Amino acid sequence: MLRDSGPFVTVEAERQRPDPMELRMKEVKVGGHRKGSRRHVVCHNPEQAAKDAATRAELLASLEEKLRSGAKNLIANKGCRRCLKAGKGALSVDREKALEEERFDGMSVLRTNTTLPAVEVALKCKQLWMVEQIFRTAKSLLDTRPVFHKTDATICGHVFCSFLALVLRDALFRRMERAGVTAEWADILRDLNALTETVIAHDGKRFAVRSAAVGVAGRIARCVGVRLPKAGRRIEEGNAGTSA
Repeated sequence: MLRDSGPFVTVEAERQRPDPMELRMKEVKVGGHRKGSRRHVVCHNPEQAAKDAATRAELLASLEEKLRSGAKNLIANKGCRRCLKAGKGALSVDREKALEEERFDGMSVLRTNTTLPAVEVALKCKQLWMVEQIFRTAKSLLDTRPVFHKTDATICGHVFCSFLALVLRDALFRRMERAGVTAEWADILRDLNALTETVIAHDGKRFAVRSAAVGVAGRIARCVGVRLPKAGRRIEEGNAGTSA
């Protein structure tokens, strides 16, 4: 796959940080274009490539320092052993091996049986962090742990609730994007959870007191078209009050 001479296409992928990730990709078919050949998408992440190169350089420098001090137990470490070679009763850093590994810096390969365009395959894979994060959040938010599934109905219900949470979260972020609002998911949850309303009874009257909308809570409410109640209001007889 690395020998394929086809050009890379540069695209931008979403990630957990606000700034997008630059991704270079191309489709490579193993076995030519005959029927039944597998579709592979070769991806190159320049940012990850720089990290891989820095990590390897740090490892090689550390190995050379330890070899100069006479360390002999490096061969027992699997991570170190792959960068060493033995010769004339002594160990040395295998520079040829390190040079060979440079070809894989920032590289990854996806195999798919879908008919999606190669660019879509690469982008959807990079967006998996969103799915994984929302499933963790949904389980906590919906209080579905521990879960003991015994019937098909409960399994379907669990998956449905988690997927619904994913859909709602995606809808929220789309509205935030249109409104020019940027915030981390953890900050949104924290600020919304801090928004409370307390009912106070005094002298035969009842009042609802809302806490301050801290952080991004107010902006999130505006994004979804919700008007927060007044900070303090009287609850008339017959009107239900809420407390949190």
